[in-house]
Amino acid sequence: MDEVKLKNIKPFDELTITDDFMFGAVMSEPKHLKPLLEYILGIKIAEITYPEKQKTIDVNYGYKGVRLDVYCEDDEKTVYSVEIQTTDQRNLPKRIRYYRDMIDINILDKGGDYRNLKKSFVIFICTFDYFEKGRYMYTFKNQCQEDSSLYLKDETTAIVLNSTGTIGEINEELKSTLRYMSGQTPTGGYAEVLDKAVKEVKVNEKWRRDYMTMAMKLQEREEIGGLEKSVSAIRKGRGKGSDDFLIDVLGLNKTLFIEISNMLDKNPDKSDWDIANTILYG
Repeated sequence: MDEVKLKNIKPFDELTITDDFMFGAVMSEPKHLKPLLEYILGIKIAEITYPEKQKTIDVNYGYKGVRLDVYCEDDEKTVYSVEIQTTDQRNLPKRIRYYRDMIDINILDKGGDYRNLKKSFVIFICTFDYFEKGRYMYTFKNQCQEDSSLYLKDETTAIVLNSTGTIGEINEELKSTLRYMSGQTPTGGYAEVLDKAVKEVKVNEKWRRDYMTMAMKLQEREEIGGLEKSVSAIRKGRGKGSDDFLIDVLGLNKTLFIEISNMLDKNPDKSDWDIANTILYG
């Protein structure tokens, strides 16, 4: 696949370890992911496995599917979801809650027993300090508010790492890795291993093709989504006023307006998304 310039899509050669695709590509190798988990949790892990590479959890309950950067299990059947977050959208706690719920739904088969739920860690590596306390790491467990010695013991843990942190005691390898994720030059050890892995991904033609395929699909989805809004507005607005006014408000040309109108007339039960997709991609 020839590489083409795609609107709003970062060029493959400019990706860094903090881009979702690159992080997922590097961490798809156990030799890179296992030490990261060990540094974060301060434990030794014998082995990790990937139930599915760059797993997508889709559930049929009207929920939005969750695409996980890294999803793995260790030899003790503990589940780990590790994510990179570079934009502070002020919704991190709800994202953690959502990811954790989707992981639990995925673990249980339909009608499965809740006792089959596994111990899980949701880990977000952020390039900003969401909690603004200056700490390298924030660890959250369900603790009783009336008696701080009591924990719910539901075996769920959320960890938020802050690559700009300065406070707290963490593994030195993890500290240098966080600095690397903040854009600093790696100074040896694990951070340098990750930097080398990023360079290896960039010269791997399969990863390049995978990225371009993903980027093209994202752009298609964005374009369909944009036209879908116009289709919806035309469906609701036709017959309630001047077509010329509607065309002007939506910023469409008359030819496209007529094409959408004709599609709506011929396919009244077709969704706005399907009509937009048909117009754009046939």
